[in-house]
Amino acid sequence: MVIATQLRPDRLAFLTAMHASLCRQNVPWEAVVALDGANPAVLPAPLAADPRVRILALPRPVGAACARNFALSEVRTEYVNWADDDDEFTDEAMALRLRTLEETGAGWCAGYSQDLHPDGSTTLWRPPTPPGRHEAGDVWRYWKDPADTIPLGPTTLLARTDLVRAAPMGGLVQGEDYCTLAVTCLAPGIVLPVPVYRYRKHPGQMTAQDSYDRLEARARAFAHRFGTSLYTASSSLRDATVAA
Repeated sequence: MVIATQLRPDRLAFLTAMHASLCRQNVPWEAVVALDGANPAVLPAPLAADPRVRILALPRPVGAACARNFALSEVRTEYVNWADDDDEFTDEAMALRLRTLEETGAGWCAGYSQDLHPDGSTTLWRPPTPPGRHEAGDVWRYWKDPADTIPLGPTTLLARTDLVRAAPMGGLVQGEDYCTLAVTCLAPGIVLPVPVYRYRKHPGQMTAQDSYDRLEARARAFAHRFGTSLYTASSSLRDATVAA
């Protein structure tokens, strides 16, 4: 698990809730929490006391993309998921996807997500990519244009760590996790028709800020082109290997 955080006061309770959702998982896990220029002394006590949580304290703010990439270098598990510090996982999220990966040998497994509203209610979000198995590159058929709805929720992906390292966060100032959807171009995967992630809606979230829309189109265009190019390059390499 990779989580980047600046330990903002308005998000500390949310980060504690994210940790609590990890503690409810019934499979082993560990998390690398990248402190994006934040003071480690501010880390909520439940995370500081949990031996499964490893802290990567960065000396200055570098942004979510860079912080997550630095944390990815510290991951020791075969599979990795990433999450925002203000969201949470459903109780069976890890077990369902891990079992699917182990049983099928797929490179990644994703699911549906839920918008988590301030009153505690949820609204289900179904991605454009339908449930079932998808071969490498198939997910991109459901993201024909950068302006379209993204084909999968990036934080619903549990993927082989080596694949995520081949398709990192992309260095964007926002929408950085769109780039990790490119892992679906590198290996076959499975989409489960169940919610595995809760996306918290609140006034402090990045997507609620006035400046968010100004860069959204550029972030999507970069991520879309990145995935398309990665799929083309990897397909050409596979074809050349078979021909040889």
